[in-house]
Amino acid sequence: MRATVWHGKKDVRVDNVPDPQILNPRDAIVKISSTAICGSDLHLYNGFVPGMEKGDILGHEFMGEIVELGKAVTNLKIGDRVVIPFPIACGNCFFCHEKLYSVCENSNPNAALAEKMWGHSPSGIFGYSHMTGGYAGGQAEYARVPYADVGAFKIPNGMTDEQVLFLSDILPTGYMAAEACEIKPGSVVAVWGCGPVGQFAIQSAYLLGAEKVIGIDRFPERLRMAREKSKAITLDYEEVDVASALKELTGGRGPDACIDAVGMEAHGMGLLGAYDRVKQALAAETDRPVALRQALMACRNGGVVSIPGVYGGFLDKVPFGSVMNRSLTIKTGQTHVHRYMQPLLERIQRGEIDPSVVITHRLSLHDAAYGYDIFCNKQDDCIKIVLKP
Repeated sequence: MRATVWHGKKDVRVDNVPDPQILNPRDAIVKISSTAICGSDLHLYNGFVPGMEKGDILGHEFMGEIVELGKAVTNLKIGDRVVIPFPIACGNCFFCHEKLYSVCENSNPNAALAEKMWGHSPSGIFGYSHMTGGYAGGQAEYARVPYADVGAFKIPNGMTDEQVLFLSDILPTGYMAAEACEIKPGSVVAVWGCGPVGQFAIQSAYLLGAEKVIGIDRFPERLRMAREKSKAITLDYEEVDVASALKELTGGRGPDACIDAVGMEAHGMGLLGAYDRVKQALAAETDRPVALRQALMACRNGGVVSIPGVYGGFLDKVPFGSVMNRSLTIKTGQTHVHRYMQPLLERIQRGEIDPSVVITHRLSLHDAAYGYDIFCNKQDDCIKIVLKP
């Protein structure tokens, strides 16, 4: 089959690779109908996530049709259309019973690698380095889905791929980030990063009752989408002082909650931005926590800082004194996607949210390398790419 393969930093190619096979009784093989390039994939593309090996198949947002089933999978049948959540969860362990699916304790065969870096291991993740299992991803014509009886989510007839594809990751991610904010009537939420997750965080905050949501970015196309599609007030951080602007918009108090939807590759300016770039170049810092620093400092006393943005390692100059002294609450984590798929599907069916509004580019799988290039370099007003095998 054809698949998007990592060959090294900024080197992604569509190669011929072996077809996936059933390895365990709870496996399924899915013929991919739609897949997508995620902002998290750019962390792999840019070489910031450890544990990548030449030949790894990328992609953790995908859906398709069941074409083969392991003998233990009895709740699915050949021909079912399914969306696959990006974390791989067994459904049986302590964490799965607690609905903390992204920290399943059985699905990462390389848990020892993750434990050295993070203390404990998260779940396995499709197409996201050998730190999280080395699983082949879904930017391909076919994919093997472990624990398919738990993870493969059946889609009702009559719904298009573009309506449901993002149930695999970015829609639940934005929603969980907003849910963590403990939104009440009248709440003001600020969102750093107006990429796809940021857009869904903004929209979800409104769905959950926020009165005002402020989107912060520097790219005109993202700010325009945040205003026109997600109904946010927008701030261009290259044009205004974000801290002062947020105080002005909140009567001096600060937002009730702040969402960092940027993560490890935040763009920094001034002396602190230069400091991050130098430390990262010297391998003395793995992540650039520019947005996180701003969110921690801007949030009102006693507020919540929610972090869906991906971080992989070690940060510097994080103002933790602000967290402790001002009674801030931090909530974060890879998304427990399985928990949100059914309720968000129902919101889509009721017309409360339209995930397809973030799509700006539709390409064939053959053009995946081009897609990575324009997405990474913010060319052609690219915000979200869907790939068709």
